[in-house]
Amino acid sequence: MTNEEKVRKIAPWIDPKERVTVDFLDQRGLNAEITGCSTELVDLSIETHVSHMKQKISVPLSRTNISEDLSHYTRDPERQLKHHRLMLVIDDKRPPIIH
Repeated sequence: MTNEEKVRKIAPWIDPKERVTVDFLDQRGLNAEITGCSTELVDLSIETHVSHMKQKISVPLSRTNISEDLSHYTRDPERQLKHHRLMLVIDDKRPPIIH
């Protein structure tokens, strides 16, 4: 899949009311918000164990694969319910959380 194709799949999920699933090599099933995307990077705000703190990172699209998470559904009540959500599978370890 090209970076342009990845951007087309990611773009509808750039919504503060929606979450996606993120899998790293060392951590799986993380909840995140996509805050931006270009043909080079996807910007993520990943939920942490501290409820008011998010980990903000940018990941190269070249290290990212696109999939679907069938175990979650969309949460924005203004949008049509989908029984799946976007999953980003990142071919790297999760960066450390800096407080």
